[in-house]
Amino acid sequence: MKKILVTDPINEKGIKELEKIADVTVKTDMSQEELIDEIGKYNALVVRSGTKVTREVIEAGKNLEIIARAGVGVDNIDVGAATEKGIMVVNAPESTSITVAEHTMGLMLTLARKIVLADKSVRRGEWNRSKFMGIELKDKVLGIIGLGRIGSQVSLRARAFGMKILAYDPYIDEESAESVGATLVELDELLKKSDIVTIHVPLTKETKHLISRRELKMMKNSAYIINCARGGIIDEEALIEALENNEIAGAALDVFEEEPPSDSPLLEFDNVVLTPHIGASTVEAQRDAAIIVANEIKRIFDGKPPQNVINMPSLDRESFKLLKPYIELCEKMGLMITQLAPDKIKSLNVVYAGEISEFKSLDVLTRTLLQNILNPILTEPVNIVNAHTIAEKRGIVVTESRRPKADNYKSVIQIDVETKSEKFSIEGTYTNKPKIININGYKVDVEPKGNMMIVKYRDLPGTIGAIGTKLGEHDINIAIMQVGREKPGGEAVMVLKVDQKVPEDVLEEVKSLKNVEDAVFMILNN
Repeated sequence: MKKILVTDPINEKGIKELEKIADVTVKTDMSQEELIDEIGKYNALVVRSGTKVTREVIEAGKNLEIIARAGVGVDNIDVGAATEKGIMVVNAPESTSITVAEHTMGLMLTLARKIVLADKSVRRGEWNRSKFMGIELKDKVLGIIGLGRIGSQVSLRARAFGMKILAYDPYIDEESAESVGATLVELDELLKKSDIVTIHVPLTKETKHLISRRELKMMKNSAYIINCARGGIIDEEALIEALENNEIAGAALDVFEEEPPSDSPLLEFDNVVLTPHIGASTVEAQRDAAIIVANEIKRIFDGKPPQNVINMPSLDRESFKLLKPYIELCEKMGLMITQLAPDKIKSLNVVYAGEISEFKSLDVLTRTLLQNILNPILTEPVNIVNAHTIAEKRGIVVTESRRPKADNYKSVIQIDVETKSEKFSIEGTYTNKPKIININGYKVDVEPKGNMMIVKYRDLPGTIGAIGTKLGEHDINIAIMQVGREKPGGEAVMVLKVDQKVPEDVLEEVKSLKNVEDAVFMILNN
């Protein structure tokens, strides 16, 4: 009989479900040493956020098949080490959708009716009703940034209050938005028109400080902003400045750039409501998380694919060794495509050329590619098991093809992308490290990491110099430059590795240069 170890408190219903399929041992508050000594006996480990599942624990888990997180975040699990050992890491992302949506509505009502201030006043023995004049939610415009699982649930609930819903999510189609009562708009329009703005996107390099001074100045002086997503999406210094200058009416935050926000000036504002990252903290969410991971473990024990696996399914050691470099390449290419795409992706054609085309199945690479295209732009976790399903729901048509030759390389992966407004392609290979070797038919040779800028321009005298000069004016240093061109005087592509982030206003200045057709800045993991 299979054996399961539970090292953090989880809901009893989850325990009962696990006991139907295995011999279950519950040992909470174990030290790392105790866990390392014990884990070798078990086939599955169930944790919440308390247990640190380190590489040492994973190495000691000789019989470990599954690590299950009864919740969403897996920061306490060394997923890379688990993948190397062929151990699946599963979680329960859907368990918190309703809970966080309800917390958002609670904060919305608290702001609108000044509930916290009124409560404090009554406790002080006061009875000043006129001081706490509030507003109704009915007919107010709610702007939802991110219309994934949680954002959609917020929209449905806000509609019940008679609110008008605007949503910004460049990766959701109009039909999906309409199904939850929302109208898709651009971010600037949402900020200008909304009475209340609520955020439901993941924290990535792209969304960090998504709401900063520029965005806050667009909002109505009477508007409120709510963040139950992740700290860092709102630039807190900019938020403090906006509150001090009465540029917005108030804010409600469940998450912070530093937790706890012990010394933050936000603590001093009467028109700011703060909660200690409890958006997902309900009995029901914890119950659902426990049941979901129990069902995931059952599926894996029964030989069925799980729904919420964080890493790749188990591969034999030799296959993993051969495919690992190309998994890394697909991760990089996926992140590039997300940042190169000007709008919603309609289709992807993945071509595997050369030696790699001889592999029996390359689906793990396509799924890795999709995972890294979709994960930065969605609040719902995307993994290699659900990547195809989510892409299909998003209306992305994915095709695969193979060709036996790869010109001057052993293996090449080519990806042809079609978006709403344009088509583009990139090609990559692996030669001791991932490399991008072609963009839109122009040959380049660059490692996809760090700060990168891709410029499309006409190859005329002075153009390259003008681009370099413009970046230099803003103290942006060029580390590496690669140029690919069709012919002298024709269209060309320049790939720049730069030492600093290129701000949006500088990017616009580059785009406005003579002979420059387009420019994109991206940040790739090192």
